[in-house]
Amino acid sequence: MPDFKQKRARDRIRKRVKQGFRGYPIVSIAFYGPDDATATKVVVACMEDDTENIASMERWSSTDGSDLRKADDTALRIDTLLKKWGARSTVMVDAIIGCPHEEGIDYPEGESCPQCLFWKNRDRWSGVFTDIMR
Repeated sequence: MPDFKQKRARDRIRKRVKQGFRGYPIVSIAFYGPDDATATKVVVACMEDDTENIASMERWSSTDGSDLRKADDTALRIDTLLKKWGARSTVMVDAIIGCPHEEGIDYPEGESCPQCLFWKNRDRWSGVFTDIMR
């Protein structure tokens, strides 16, 4: 069970997300995993204006394959970044939105990740299979 600081950090993040757009800087929080049940990577990015240029970004992965959404320090680390970057708005998708491996870095661009077959031919936003002939 999370301690008081961790629970408060989670509550602060949820509250920020619920507030909607309140101006820049805006911070996005995204979780990735080998399937739609386990988040093994989190990416927190800050945009200071509407140019869509990322001013700051932090990402980390679980070393043992555990779900980072349930890890004790994840909420604390995210909350610290929100304060450090002076976030006025925070957005977060309430789902795992894709494979933790990076196209063009971990596997060739334009191909599916060979390690995360769950995501092959699956729309990461809806979870629905796309073209099964790929």
